[in-house]
Amino acid sequence: MIELPGIDPQMIANNLEPAVPTHPGEIVKDEIECRGLSQRKLAEQMGMGYSVLNEILNARRPVTEKTAMMFEAALGLNAETLIRLQTKYNMRAARKDKSFMQRLEEIRKLAALF
Repeated sequence: MIELPGIDPQMIANNLEPAVPTHPGEIVKDEIECRGLSQRKLAEQMGMGYSVLNEILNARRPVTEKTAMMFEAALGLNAETLIRLQTKYNMRAARKDKSFMQRLEEIRKLAALF
């Protein structure tokens, strides 16, 4: 987080988080659309079912390490970048889960007792 004297860190553009996190599948989807590739053809090339690829591209399935490496081989997208995006997406989703956040708060309270 960037901090500057006299400025609220929440008001610095580089500290802002998007309202909706970006799923790495959206990046891959944009890339294949820009290249004019067919999802079916790409799925076939990668040895993956069309429905699996479609679910990834529509943020209904996560990008795993192996699928990230497959996208890297097929499209030249950096696998580590895709995995970092997936991790950030997962963390944002976990932070929006109110029951999970309450559970974390209870764990913190218990941990403070020790």
